[in-house]
Amino acid sequence: MTAARRPLQIDHPDGTVVLTPLPERGPEWGRITVTMADPEIFSPLRELDTDQPDDLLRLIVKAKGPAYLCDELSREANPDYVERHLRHAITGYVEPSRLKGSRILDFGSGAGASTMCLHRITDAAEIVGIELVDSFIDVARRRAEVRGVSDRVKFLRSPEPGELPADVGTFDFVVMSANYEHLLPDERRELMPLIWSVLRPGGVLFLNQTPHRWFPLESHTTGLPLINYLPDRVTSRAARLSKRIPASDDWPTLLRKGIRGGSVTEVLATLRGHGGEPTLLEPLDGDRVDLWLQISGGSRMRSVKQAMAAVIKAGHAMTGHYLLPDLTLAIRRG
Repeated sequence: MTAARRPLQIDHPDGTVVLTPLPERGPEWGRITVTMADPEIFSPLRELDTDQPDDLLRLIVKAKGPAYLCDELSREANPDYVERHLRHAITGYVEPSRLKGSRILDFGSGAGASTMCLHRITDAAEIVGIELVDSFIDVARRRAEVRGVSDRVKFLRSPEPGELPADVGTFDFVVMSANYEHLLPDERRELMPLIWSVLRPGGVLFLNQTPHRWFPLESHTTGLPLINYLPDRVTSRAARLSKRIPASDDWPTLLRKGIRGGSVTEVLATLRGHGGEPTLLEPLDGDRVDLWLQISGGSRMRSVKQAMAAVIKAGHAMTGHYLLPDLTLAIRRG
């Protein structure tokens, strides 16, 4: 018989986390409420019901602070969050049967939410998450233990941003979700060939949740329109108009935050000439605009998104390019 959950309080310099048991949902369930010391500090989600153990909650607070505790838990638990995006971004290009029993690299696995979702989506034989931050790896490994998948999911530390762990092996698929944009220009040129080198011939690199470098609205970092088209020096100054950007942020910091996104041309250029010609795959059903609509999902602003899709398709007909808000790419190695 599972012991009833007890109240929990986690104190942190940035705020306080309180968990209140929810016996009506089950003995393991509790409701998290986050109170920030400074109400102006951004927190995407401040209340969440969870069945995750206390020690995992403490690890997440230690790694990411109280502001992102609920969001981090939701990334794994909510099927309409990370899992929905990954499911469409992967099975939109590759039949699920190809994924079963495969070996997958989850590059930039963070605190392990994406890796847990990949395990559910793909039924892979082994998934290897690679991450730079030790505290994130601690969270990820504990997550794998809680889910009982430590025999099929493992996490390794990358020595440097532009390096892979030694003897990492080769993979049938590589997933890069929401991390390409955070690589500095030199890191992109150095790291992408390394990632390409561990992908087996015929394997596929999935790159998704990266903001489009040339989309009119820079929504990822500043929320400002048109700055994607300005020179770097002007963009650095204009970014201060955003309430999201501290005055202390210099240009390298803004680049690390992801202000420049990426483009199809740039990504392919980093891979060419490093063995195995990269081939950009098309979705199994429809085009990349249709896939974007599936990923964005839901009824929220549905009519606006459909109107955007019509404009983007018209633009593609004229230019041959899909000017979507985000990149969702699948690239096969020859």
